[in-house]
Amino acid sequence: MFYEFLFPLVRYFTPFNVFQYITFRAAYAAITALLICFLFGPSMIELLRRREAGESIRADGPQSHQSKSGTPTMGGLLMVPAIAVSGILWMDISNHYTWVALFSVMAFGTIGFIDDYLKLYHSNSDGMRAGVKFAGQTVVALVITVWLYARGGTTATQLFFPFFKDPLIDLSWLYIPFGVFLLVGCTNAVNLTDGLDGLATGLVIMVGLTFAALAYLAGRVDFAQYLQIVFVPGGGELAIYCLAVVGACVGFLWYNAHPAEIMMGDTGSLALGGAIGAVAMMIKKEVLLVVVGGVFVLEVLSVIIQVVSYKTRGKRVFLMAPLHHHFELMGWPETKVVMRLWIIGGLFAILSLSTLKLR
Repeated sequence: MFYEFLFPLVRYFTPFNVFQYITFRAAYAAITALLICFLFGPSMIELLRRREAGESIRADGPQSHQSKSGTPTMGGLLMVPAIAVSGILWMDISNHYTWVALFSVMAFGTIGFIDDYLKLYHSNSDGMRAGVKFAGQTVVALVITVWLYARGGTTATQLFFPFFKDPLIDLSWLYIPFGVFLLVGCTNAVNLTDGLDGLATGLVIMVGLTFAALAYLAGRVDFAQYLQIVFVPGGGELAIYCLAVVGACVGFLWYNAHPAEIMMGDTGSLALGGAIGAVAMMIKKEVLLVVVGGVFVLEVLSVIIQVVSYKTRGKRVFLMAPLHHHFELMGWPETKVVMRLWIIGGLFAILSLSTLKLR
């Protein structure tokens, strides 16, 4: 919004020239989202306490988690507005990627909110029925994918693999079910990972920073040509969005770090998963998302392996799934599990960026 209203006034006030730079707007998008979380975090926590929006802890979970029962949840109600407000203020609102990005975080966040609300206020610890929840995610993912399919250029349905400069496959109309699978999978991967104080929040920060860099490079024709990556016209605006996500997560982490004063709940985890999944699709890094979000992938795989092993062999591979609970039951303190998975997440982010020159 600032770009549309203030940059045209540069002829009258030359300092407004800074609004043309994506790097400037991205930095202030992060700061804006961060400040929103800082300013409204305490009041949001107090509001949720008064509304008795406390987390219910699974009886079969690690015993160390039982003390967290009653901690305010639905922290996504803090993050999602911070991302949306910051994005609207600092992104180019005439760019269709802006609205796809904002729709993704708000739509998936809404599904998460309904799920959290049912858990808290309708004596239904399971929240939405699995089929209904999956259907809602699928519909949102379908809207996003079809929009990108319809508005995309020649590269819209192509898949680009790390270490290769040219697309290896064109999915054509099959890109639609692929995109739906990717988005639904990404939202649930973040949701599964959100089991320890600060874990999912910190990992999303790393993914957001990585995608911010990739989006900026993909949106610059000179850098894209030099690095031999796909050029995404207008994709640079997504760097602003990614840093808004990072800013909101950093602000939320202030209250979500161990011992957490607030948890993000499905409202936050589904929103963040949808946010990073949609960005991956828009900058044509769908395959690289598996590497950037490597820890999320490991968490999902641990659940799949556990279920398949138990159903086929009657034995469990892990002490508990997802993976972070396995490490807890091995005796690792919660903070150590979080820090070590953050380190692994950082290594995945570095590996992802290294692929820019290895092609």
